[in-house]
Amino acid sequence: MNLHSDEYFMQQALKEAEEAFEKDEVPVGAVVVINNKIISRAHNQVELLNDATAHAEILALTSAFAHLGAKYLPEATLYVTLEPCLMCCGAMYWSKIGRIVYAATDDKNGYRKFTGNSPLHPKTEIVKGILEQEAAFLLKSFFKNKR
Repeated sequence: MNLHSDEYFMQQALKEAEEAFEKDEVPVGAVVVINNKIISRAHNQVELLNDATAHAEILALTSAFAHLGAKYLPEATLYVTLEPCLMCCGAMYWSKIGRIVYAATDDKNGYRKFTGNSPLHPKTEIVKGILEQEAAFLLKSFFKNKR
């Protein structure tokens, strides 16, 4: 696998999602990449932090801002294993992130359910479906164990 491909970086996000799964968190992982280097990584920590806003995307963005000492990420790509929710899209909008790549769609809570148009910054490029089956399998396995 090319170390600078969308598949490679999504695989890194999936590793974060697997870590969340092991910690009994909804298995969503995210990494932020600039110039083919991961500058932050995170997974859901809603249960651990007892915080409904502790989504992988929010935590990865916050870490990226701290790493760069900047509030905007126009040169960055966020890789996330699940279609972002509306809250995370708001954070991505304000970050002016250049590109978002997500794996699995989320018909129940994804942003597409609630918006006709993209709630993201107009310059943000969106790519979907990268390693979708792997991400969806992890999510289905998690929720199957919960029922």
